[in-house]
Amino acid sequence: MHGQTDVGALAHLLGVSTVTVRTDLLFLEKAQMLRRIRGGAIAVRPSRYERPSDINASLHSAEKQAIATAAASMIHDGETIILDTGSTVEALANSLPTQLMDIAIVTSSLNVAMELVNHPGATVIVTGGTLRPKLHSLIQPLGNLILAEVNADVAFMSCAGVDTVKGFTNSNWHEAEVKKAMIKAAAKVVFLADHTKLKHVATARIAALHEVDTLITDSKASPDAVRELREQGVEVIVT
Repeated sequence: MHGQTDVGALAHLLGVSTVTVRTDLLFLEKAQMLRRIRGGAIAVRPSRYERPSDINASLHSAEKQAIATAAASMIHDGETIILDTGSTVEALANSLPTQLMDIAIVTSSLNVAMELVNHPGATVIVTGGTLRPKLHSLIQPLGNLILAEVNADVAFMSCAGVDTVKGFTNSNWHEAEVKKAMIKAAAKVVFLADHTKLKHVATARIAALHEVDTLITDSKASPDAVRELREQGVEVIVT
C-alpha cells in the first residue's frame, strides 16, 4: 500500500467494521506506530523523514488551526515577531488579524512570507540563505546573518518532536541551526506543536525545555505528556 492506506480498504481486507478500524488506528497512533490522516493512515517515518509542506498542511488541519488561532491572539501592535517554517506556523501567518498595525515579521519561510504579502499592517523581512525546495525554507549559508541583527519580542517556532528529556527536536540539522538563531534573537519563545509531536524525538536538537517559554498544542494531546512538560517548567496551552 506504499506507506498509506484508507479505512475502507482495511475494513474490507480484515473483514471488520470501519468503526473497529478507526479504533485500532487511534490506538496505533498513540503508540506512534502510524499517523492518522483523513480517511486512513500513513506509515511513521524515521526521525529524519520530512514530508513536503503541502502534505504536512493537510494533516491534522483542524488541530493546527486551533493552535494558530491561539498563537495569533498573543501578537500585539508594534511588535517584532519571528515566524519559523512549518504548516502550523503558516496557519498562524494566515490567521493574523488584519487589524494588527505596525508589526514586523521576520521569517525564513517563503510560504509564510507569501501568506503575509497583503497584510496591511505587516512589514515582512525574509532572512535569506539557501532554499530548501521541500519546505520552501531558507537555511545556511547566510541564513543566520539577518537573525543576528534582530531583537524580536516573540518567536513562534515549529518542531518535529517534544520530549521531556531531549527537548524540542527537528528532522533536519540545517533547519535546526536557523531555529537556534531565531530562539537567540527573541525575548520570548513559543513552540506550536500538534499532539502527534509530543513524546517524539527527531534527529536534530533545537532547544532544551528551559530555553522555551510556552508550548501551544491541541486538545488531543496526551494529558500525561502535558503534565510532564508543565512539571518541567514549560507553560503549556491546550487549545
